Amino acid sequence: MSKPTVGDFLVERLHAWGVRRIYGYPGDGINGVFGALNRAKGKIEFIQARHEEMAAFMASAHAKFTGELGVCIATSGPGAAHLITGLYDARLDHMPVLAIAGQQARAALGGHYQQEVDLPALFKDVAGSFVQQASVPAQIRHLVDRAVRTALSERVVTALILPNDLQDLPYEAPGRKHGTLHSGVGYRKPKVVPYEQDLRHAADVLNAGKKVAILVGAGALHATDEVIAVADKLGAGVAKALLGKGVLPDDLPWVTGSIGLLGTEPSYKLMTECDTLLMIGSGFPYSEFLPKEGKARGVQIDTKADMLSLRYPMEVNLVGDSAETLRALLPLLQKKEDEDWREDIQHWMSQWWRKLEGRALASAETGVNPQRTVWELSPRIPANAIVTSDSGSVANWYARDLKVQRGMLCSLSGGLASMGAAVPYAIAAKFAWPQRPVIALVGDGAMQMNNMAELITVAKYWKQWDNPCWICMVLNNADLNQVTWEQRVMEGDPKFEASQDIPSVPYHRFAELIGLKGIYVDDPEQMGAAWEDALKSDRPVVIEVKADPNIPPLPPHITLAQAKAFATTLMEGDPDEGHIVRDTARQVLGAVLPGHKDKE
Repeated sequence: MSKPTVGDFLVERLHAWGVRRIYGYPGDGINGVFGALNRAKGKIEFIQARHEEMAAFMASAHAKFTGELGVCIATSGPGAAHLITGLYDARLDHMPVLAIAGQQARAALGGHYQQEVDLPALFKDVAGSFVQQASVPAQIRHLVDRAVRTALSERVVTALILPNDLQDLPYEAPGRKHGTLHSGVGYRKPKVVPYEQDLRHAADVLNAGKKVAILVGAGALHATDEVIAVADKLGAGVAKALLGKGVLPDDLPWVTGSIGLLGTEPSYKLMTECDTLLMIGSGFPYSEFLPKEGKARGVQIDTKADMLSLRYPMEVNLVGDSAETLRALLPLLQKKEDEDWREDIQHWMSQWWRKLEGRALASAETGVNPQRTVWELSPRIPANAIVTSDSGSVANWYARDLKVQRGMLCSLSGGLASMGAAVPYAIAAKFAWPQRPVIALVGDGAMQMNNMAELITVAKYWKQWDNPCWICMVLNNADLNQVTWEQRVMEGDPKFEASQDIPSVPYHRFAELIGLKGIYVDDPEQMGAAWEDALKSDRPVVIEVKADPNIPPLPPHITLAQAKAFATTLMEGDPDEGHIVRDTARQVLGAVLPGHKDKE
């Protein structure tokens, strides 16, 4: 029997660390590891993406939806370079991901050899906590152990680079001599709770507040019960950063939904009118949507100290796990007797849901009002569904119109806000949870950029899944819509057709060509039936919606400057002016001008 190779040892060591799935794409620079994966006979499942960037997004999503290490693999040169965008998605959202990349033979390095790229330098920023290129077989053990342990403990991206000639050498354990290392497998997340005196300081601040607002992010996803208990005791309203959308169900009347440019009016009011802010596990970037500096006292909880007091100057900064810290804090909090603040919040929310319904059911000039797509999904979506969203205007409808139920999982590219993440996210979600329905919400720009090809990945693998319910809803408006509206409202520029118009593609027909089910919707009255048809399908579905591009993805608060910019757009002449003046101008200008109100 031949001696195990470096590639064989790598696969065995990853398996010992609990890795059961790797996403990637093959190539001759990483052949030694792929040969080892084949010899391991399924100990670690390999999922073939259509592109390395998509594999890295899948690894990031695997980490998000399971809490486990996500792993992606690529060949040398262009394969490794293609991983970078997906790895930055993981880095900016604090996800533990290991990237494994091939490299040219050791003797060729430095010789301007074909596909020779300085990979340690390439990965240095995205995987700065740990990126190493192996030189000899005895290194592999401690390089794998440190890469995995660092990724899991620091919630970062790490990278391991393997020259192709090294991968096929016989594995050698480190010798018992000077200059060797003898590492081991194993990591358990520690319990991290602040000191008692810091908890009491935080409780004093929160107890003194009369109008407490809470903002939750991805760091609170495992702390649903604790957030509810603290919010009830403080009589607080809770806003959700996009990555924290799944923390709380939206049927709680004091949950104000998303915050920020894609957020809700009640979340904006919650932050502008509160006197105390409790921020839990969130790196929400837009300080203009938080209380004005000095208007509210602040307490923040985060496991990463470098994220504390970064968006708002907090009076008390608590380094700790969200659930553990909230459990320790709860007995120190006093029950608020005055219910006026909560009643105000609930009144805002009842008005907001009526306003959203009016907007969603409003008629469109052409095709379907895009808000209606997600509005019709909410009452039909299974409670155990997983929902992913792409960046762009579709993220507005995901953020505002999707009513999350307890137990649902949902995510998107948060810190990076990259186009093209929704479909690979949904694929990884299905592999992680094959019995659960998975729904991806995508715009046509992202679909054409790279998500359309990943439908082929779905076609390749879907028959392996316990439950075939996998749905991709595509908004076909032939427009890079979010940027079009940012040009109009932020810059005061008319739509630039050369940059914004994209071809209209029959996405549902492409789905049918590769063996999936296609549904086409251009009648808003058929939107609900389309969701019902897709949810009971015996195979994955692509729902193509002919969407009106002139429905504005409005921020929750329109400034006078933005209204003036939009008015300038109309005066300068927008190619879609005839469609946007009647309804859109009313919504945008009516948000700031006296006597003009958006329909509720």
